[in-house]
Amino acid sequence: MKSHETKIRVRYAETDQMGIVYHGNYAQYLEIGRIEWLRSLGVSYKKMEEDGVMLPVISLSLNYKKSVGYDDVIYVKTQLLKMPTASIEFDFEILNEDREIITSANVVLAFINMKTMRPTRCPKYILDKLQD
Repeated sequence: MKSHETKIRVRYAETDQMGIVYHGNYAQYLEIGRIEWLRSLGVSYKKMEEDGVMLPVISLSLNYKKSVGYDDVIYVKTQLLKMPTASIEFDFEILNEDREIITSANVVLAFINMKTMRPTRCPKYILDKLQD
């Protein structure tokens, strides 16, 4: 399935007292990866929300393997696992500059109609982009 890679430089504010990226910041890196994955398809998350569809996280799993620190460059590799239905699932690898896996993750998000706050199907325009 479609994948995308996003380059990020670790900011000082993302590190803890030991100078290592705080574990809670990895969820933000995954979000950046997802948004850039959508953007690479020509889909704007902002526009999707304006159209009344949001994507809350319903499952998040992380496996930390190595650490990174301030000013290090990381790469977030985002991989769609299967065609979306009422949910969408991604696997992630976060790599350091040496291309070593520092974190692996899996995230499942649900498509939610913002008016009804109920699950809805993946918008057709996203499915169409995935067929290209």
